[in-house]
Amino acid sequence: MKKNDKPSALDPIAEYRLNKSMPENSENQAVILISHRLSTTKDADRIVLLDHGTIAESGTHSQLIVKGGRYAEMCKVQAEKYCVDLYIMKA
Repeated sequence: MKKNDKPSALDPIAEYRLNKSMPENSENQAVILISHRLSTTKDADRIVLLDHGTIAESGTHSQLIVKGGRYAEMCKVQAEKYCVDLYIMKA
């Protein structure tokens, strides 16, 4: 099974449901997921961060966050955007 960023055209709830259903729908299959949305990749067994076609980092979400490299920085930048938006909504 191959999945790319086409689900980014979905509304957030539909995309969430699609991502949560993927493990049961792809049981006993390899899935290659290509995405710029790191929330989509968070549950992957293995994340490979490519930089100009070369593997820059590889591991689970937790491993890459602890490593503090480029993946962690990208997650931080994406999360800050959402956290700021949530803070503004509460105000």
